[in-house]
Amino acid sequence: MSDIDDLIKAASNARECAYAPYSNFKVGAALRTASGNIFSGCNVENAAYPEGLCAEASAIAAMVRAGEQTIVEALVLGDGESLCTPCGGCRQKLREFASDDTPIHVCDPEGLRKTISLGVLLPHSFGPEHLK
Repeated sequence: MSDIDDLIKAASNARECAYAPYSNFKVGAALRTASGNIFSGCNVENAAYPEGLCAEASAIAAMVRAGEQTIVEALVLGDGESLCTPCGGCRQKLREFASDDTPIHVCDPEGLRKTISLGVLLPHSFGPEHLK
């Protein structure tokens, strides 16, 4: 069992619940917090397209609802030949609760495809420390 198997399982289970009747592109995400807890989420589309919710955002919402605020590892799982990395908005949402060196694991149903740090995905980002 690899170090991220629990994240893959959580993201895969969440992905099964995705509501994607328009794109048919189901995505699952899982976050590990500083306490070791795992929170997962799936994408939820809406007929008014910009009102949909990404898998990463729903996982972050579950984490915050549980009273946690520090992401130490994240995983995104989706289909396709291209890597299913977090969109720009989700990169910024992850940045709110994670550091530049936080690993973001990019997976498909077969397993891990690539691990990229948040700082590489979102260089020179704007974060909470800019508002102090």
